[in-house]
Amino acid sequence: MNMIEQYYDANPQYEWERLGTRHRTEYALTMLAFENTLPGPPASVLDIGGGPGRYAIALARQGYGVSLLDLAQNNLDFARSQARAAGVTLVDYAHGNAVDLSAFRTASFDVALLMGPLYHLTAQADRQSAISEALRVLKPGGIIAAAFVTRYAPIRELARRNPGWIVEQQAALNQVLDTGVLLPVPGIRFTDAYLVHPGEVKSMFEPHGCETILLLATEGVISMIDEQVNTTDGELWQAWVRLNYRLGLDACVHGAAEHLLYIGRKASP
Repeated sequence: MNMIEQYYDANPQYEWERLGTRHRTEYALTMLAFENTLPGPPASVLDIGGGPGRYAIALARQGYGVSLLDLAQNNLDFARSQARAAGVTLVDYAHGNAVDLSAFRTASFDVALLMGPLYHLTAQADRQSAISEALRVLKPGGIIAAAFVTRYAPIRELARRNPGWIVEQQAALNQVLDTGVLLPVPGIRFTDAYLVHPGEVKSMFEPHGCETILLLATEGVISMIDEQVNTTDGELWQAWVRLNYRLGLDACVHGAAEHLLYIGRKASP
């Protein structure tokens, strides 16, 4: 956790810009999924591991009551300044860990977001703890949303930037393919990570009583070939967003995306 905290503490601006410029489609499709599935404002939202607050601030601007929790204090400080610049106020800025939400009461939120923590919890027990904690603080019938990096995303990135890596780091490659666990190795700029197989996502939530609403490839079908689309705007941009949202719901493309978004509903008594 210290290494992950240091990674995100180092440059909150980089993560903020990731969704603002480099990954416009991921952000747009996620926000559209929220629009289609979240209860309307002023519902209460706990953004767990929300980083510099890109989603937290966007939802606060829509009238949601958003509390932001993150492992990296610099992310929280950055989010506070961005919220101030946007003219919105978040309910809370909490420094903490996704596997322990004891600072929050049971059944106290309408929406729980896990838009980053499940990338970094390499132990299955920790991933299940994070999901269990998010569901604990969620009201019955509430909505949980969780983002994942897919198992094959780094291989696609390496094919584009460093194809020799698969020979130079065969042990790391096999570990990723066999277990989903990626540890820091030369050639990849990231922390410890867990890369999900698309076929396992629903089984992480449904045994807890969650009703699956959607599983979405948040790059649609343009993962890593989105440079020209990212230059569009207006109705053309919106047309690409709608098309990729439609196609991103197709399970056939889930393994070729960089990120998946799961949204489910907590069971009512």
